[in-house]
Amino acid sequence: MNNPNPDKNLLASAENVGVSISGNQILLDVSLSVSEGEVVTIVGPNGAGKTTLVRAVLGLVRPSEGKLYRRPGLSIGYMPQKLHIDPTMPMTVNRFLALGVPAKLAGQGHRKNALDEVGVGHISNSQMHNISGGEVQRVMLARALLRDPDFLVLDEPVQGVDITGQADLYRLIRNIRKSRGVGVLMVSHDLHVVMAETDRVICLNRHVCCEGHPETVSKHPEFVQMFGEQVASSIALYPHHHDHHHNVHGDVCNDTHGDNHDG
Repeated sequence: MNNPNPDKNLLASAENVGVSISGNQILLDVSLSVSEGEVVTIVGPNGAGKTTLVRAVLGLVRPSEGKLYRRPGLSIGYMPQKLHIDPTMPMTVNRFLALGVPAKLAGQGHRKNALDEVGVGHISNSQMHNISGGEVQRVMLARALLRDPDFLVLDEPVQGVDITGQADLYRLIRNIRKSRGVGVLMVSHDLHVVMAETDRVICLNRHVCCEGHPETVSKHPEFVQMFGEQVASSIALYPHHHDHHHNVHGDVCNDTHGDNHDG
């Protein structure tokens, strides 16, 4: 876990990491790094080892080879891929936010601020099983923010969100990165949207197939082979300006000043 001469901006890294589970090689010779204020996105097909890599970086999975580094004292906010809450169990959003979070971080004021930051302050007393998919993901993000993280790790943060809300959720993540200065490691399947919202892409299929700036990766032969020429050629990576956004229900809202947005 130790890195004797880390870059002062480096938050976490993996160096030539391999993971074997029950004799099956899940990851082989994988390296990555995430620095302050950087968004790094892992893409790849199902079964590529994306979640396993994230869990290894977090220290939840022990690699069979290679080295991991996390900055000493690093505060991490983690948004896992799946959430299952028994629909027969009454649980408000407020109660959910307090679960498993140290009391000093989960006070009423902290919870309200986190919900307001992700745009769902109005649902704090709603039952978790009654809110929409987009609202669930924002609540999950708010929970990750309660720890005041230096490093946000988001595994499929827009799953269960319809297409009209995906771009706004990624824009929210980008704005959190900007306002808080956090580093973000993200797993995503939503190539058309996320490729324009990330600084660096790692294309994974048990090993790193290609890595770099989104525009470079989208033209890489292994990326094209993995996702198909039609998908690769249709990914939009150009700057444009927004004069509106969608709320968590997908309704269009006008922006007073617009948003200068790379998307």
